[in-house]
Amino acid sequence: MARASPPFAATDAAYEHWAAAEVARWRDEVLKPANLLDRAAKGVQGRINRLIPEKVHAAVTSVMEGLTRTILTGADLTTAAPIAGASLRERDRRALEAIEGYRTTAAVEGGVAGAGGFWLALADFPALLVIKIKLLFDLAAIYGHEADRFEERLYILALFQLAFSSADHRAEVFAGLEGWDGRDHPADFEHFDWRRFQQEYRDYIDLAKLAQMIPVVGAPIGAFVNYRLLERLGDTAMNGYRMRWLARS
Repeated sequence: MARASPPFAATDAAYEHWAAAEVARWRDEVLKPANLLDRAAKGVQGRINRLIPEKVHAAVTSVMEGLTRTILTGADLTTAAPIAGASLRERDRRALEAIEGYRTTAAVEGGVAGAGGFWLALADFPALLVIKIKLLFDLAAIYGHEADRFEERLYILALFQLAFSSADHRAEVFAGLEGWDGRDHPADFEHFDWRRFQQEYRDYIDLAKLAQMIPVVGAPIGAFVNYRLLERLGDTAMNGYRMRWLARS
């Protein structure tokens, strides 16, 4: 869906009024119930998942948990200090520049992987995950948050889930994001549902990424899919951070 161009020439107060309307519209989209097509696709994916042996699910969950834990606890991802003293308007401008850079990187990576056949397309899965998480770390800094704090990494993980989950799960995740700065948060991953996390993410991108493995057309499909996935993640993160900003102003 096309987004309205931010009114960067507006005053700070007018810009925040515009941003509040954008957040309200985004909230409605996030909480929109699944339509018939969504439910049909979810049903097909559920039947496929039931055919997959439990040991395979357990193995995929373990890999996803290990990879995501490594990414989220890696000090090398905190590449910039949180920006202080900037208006929401300036933060949004910087965020859009960062998202465009990451979209281009993801598109190039997806195109190369798609042109390389099955094994490179398969390797695109963890590579794209790293790109997505890195974008979220950079956006956290742009909006003034310290991504080396565990609760901020939980917020990053929640934004990731919000972007790449079914309608029912999005509603659950969104409920946890509202009023984030006024609540206590876990100190570790002990009770985090990694199985649900990997299954929602995998179900969301499976069909698109399988198309990336088709000979000849895999490269343009891979580039397009990766570009759109980063676009969706960036839009989700911007509105998630706008929501926090406006709740404190």
